[in-house]
Amino acid sequence: MPAWPTAVRSGRAWNSSVAVRQGRLVACLLSLVLLATSFMPDARAEEAVDLELVLAVDASGSVDQNELRLQLGGIAAGFRDPEVLKAITDGPLGRIAVSLLLWAQPEMRKEMTGWYVIGSRFDAGGFADAVEGFQRRLSGGTGIGAGIARAIRSMKENGIEGRRRVVDVSGDGRETPPREYVVQISQAREMANAHDVTINGLAILSDDPGLGKYYEREMITGPNAFVMTVEGFEDFAGAMRRKLLREIEFRPAVATRPGDGDRTESDQDSLALSLSEIR
Repeated sequence: MPAWPTAVRSGRAWNSSVAVRQGRLVACLLSLVLLATSFMPDARAEEAVDLELVLAVDASGSVDQNELRLQLGGIAAGFRDPEVLKAITDGPLGRIAVSLLLWAQPEMRKEMTGWYVIGSRFDAGGFADAVEGFQRRLSGGTGIGAGIARAIRSMKENGIEGRRRVVDVSGDGRETPPREYVVQISQAREMANAHDVTINGLAILSDDPGLGKYYEREMITGPNAFVMTVEGFEDFAGAMRRKLLREIEFRPAVATRPGDGDRTESDQDSLALSLSEIR
């Protein structure tokens, strides 16, 4: 029995020694972690790209599943096109950021692929695959303004810093009069102006031959904003390829007269023709 107190004291001394060594080990590991992270780039730093582009696609009730597939397939084909890839990699930074957004009923949540930074054929193929396989869960009215507003908010939240920002709207109809308060097309355009975002349009005229003029009058805004038109969904892929080239290609500002940056639809068509002739 006399040895018992000694044993207890020895056990406490042993436990204390282990605790000290463990504490020193933890402190050492923490120091190493802090040292390593001090040399890492700030994870919150925004990634720089030549262009932030949201492809805002009409998925409202007037667009059936086959017509939506033609739109998504056209976008995917565009990003697999060698000339589109060359336009991306020829920019000052050689990369862009892009996201697909489906819009429909203005009150409904918008569907997005998330943001893809594209600087290589592999990157472009990954985005094309994501677009081609994207599943639709939307329908209802034509909420153009709400779709644009969501696209602009996504640009503010994506952690990417683009030299230019563009929302590319494609659809086959005019905005549906809202039943409750939502962001309408005129408000979305003002929102774009406030955030230096350009809005372009690709109008599908199968249901509304005047849709191109409506987009031009009510929706597009920003430097060199333009509208392209196609007669039907079957023509979408070719038009989307041309539209991507015009939006992505780096063209330094050379305007010397007021209004040089503002082109009408016919002016833009002439520009597209001249570009195709050069190629």
